Amino acid sequence: MSTTTIAPTLQLRPASRVRPASQVRLTRRGRLTIFLLGLALAFGAGLWLAAGSTATQEQGVAEVEVVTVDPGDTLWDIAADAAVDGNVGAMVDEIRDLNSLDSSMVYAGQELRVPLPAAG
Repeated sequence: MSTTTIAPTLQLRPASRVRPASQVRLTRRGRLTIFLLGLALAFGAGLWLAAGSTATQEQGVAEVEVVTVDPGDTLWDIAADAAVDGNVGAMVDEIRDLNSLDSSMVYAGQELRVPLPAAG
């Protein structure tokens, strides 16, 4: 007589499905908290870096002289006298912007602010 023994077989899970006990899992609220913390740190770093840039009066302030328009003068004539580089059209636009003029019409006796050439 022969004896047959049936041994139970062990089924092992693949290694990719087994999680180590020390792995941290974040919930949705935890991921949101980490995201908001990172966003706040990035915003704070941006503010800290931007704090070094300050506005000063040293650069960018246009020095002007006040010119009184004589009879027969045009805005083009005044701009031609003020334009050092020969670009009269740009000077006309700059004078119009400085004086908030809607057109190129000027009147005798009117005072206009005209930019001085940059010192350099």
